Amino acid sequence: MKRFKQTLLTAAIIFSTTNAWADTVYVAVASNFSKPLQAIAETFKAASGHELKISAGATGKLYAQIANGAPFEVFLSADSKTPKKLVEEKLAEADSQFTYAFGKLVLWSSTEGYVDDKGEVLSKGTFKHLAIANPKTAPYGEAGMAVMEKLGLTAAITPKLVTGENITQTFDFVSTGNAELGFVALSQVQQDGKLKSGSAWIVPAEMYQPMAQDAVLLTKGKDNAAAQALLEFLKGEEVQTIISSYGYEIPSPPSPALPPQWVKGAMRE
Repeated sequence: MKRFKQTLLTAAIIFSTTNAWADTVYVAVASNFSKPLQAIAETFKAASGHELKISAGATGKLYAQIANGAPFEVFLSADSKTPKKLVEEKLAEADSQFTYAFGKLVLWSSTEGYVDDKGEVLSKGTFKHLAIANPKTAPYGEAGMAVMEKLGLTAAITPKLVTGENITQTFDFVSTGNAELGFVALSQVQQDGKLKSGSAWIVPAEMYQPMAQDAVLLTKGKDNAAAQALLEFLKGEEVQTIISSYGYEIPSPPSPALPPQWVKGAMRE
C-alpha cells in the first residue's frame, strides 16, 4: 500500500511539473553513477520535460566544488557521510538526504580469463599494475584498500598501484591495458546482469564497508521545483529498475518519500 501511494505521489509531481515550463537541474554525481544517471535523465525528461546538466567526478572533489560555491542543485554521492556533512554545513537541505542505491565493488580485467571468480589473482601477484581510485576522495578506492587489508596484501600490492583521480579514470586505466586489473564499480562493467567484457571477481560485501550512496538537495536547488521532483523521481519503480540493471542494490524497504515541505515545493500550480 505504501509503495502504491509512493507511485501516485511521484506521478502527481511529474504531472504537475510537466505542465509547467521545463527547467534545468544542475546535478553533481559520483563518477560510478554517471552512466545510470544519463539513462535516468532521458526518462526524467520524457516524463517531466526537465533537463539535467550532469557533472561527474570523485565524491571528495565534488564536495570541494560545492563548498567553494559551484552551482549544483542536487548531489548524488558515492557515500552517505559526504551529504550528511553538507547538511551539517548548511550547504544542503535538512531532511532531504536519502539512500538511492548501494554500490558494489568488483576486481576487473579487460582480458578474458585474467581474473578468477575468487580473486586469487591478487595473492598470486603476477600483475605489474593494479588500478584503484584515490581512496582519499573516492569511496570505491577506499573500499578497494579495505579489501587488500582484509586479505593481508596491502604491503605487497601498494608498490603496484596506479591511482585514478576518480573511478572513471580508474576504469580507463584497466580498459586501455595500462593496468592489467583494477578495483572498479560493478556498474561500469555490468549491464542487465551480464559482464560486458573481460573477467571479474565481484568482491563479497562483507570485505568492505557497505557503500550506501546518498542523494541530497543542495541549498542552491531549494527553490527549483524540478530539482525536488528529480529526487522524488529517483524513488520510482521505473528508475529503480534502471539502477538495478547496472548492478546496484536498491534500499529495502525503499527510502521514505521526501518530507511534506519538499513535496509541496515540487508541486506547481
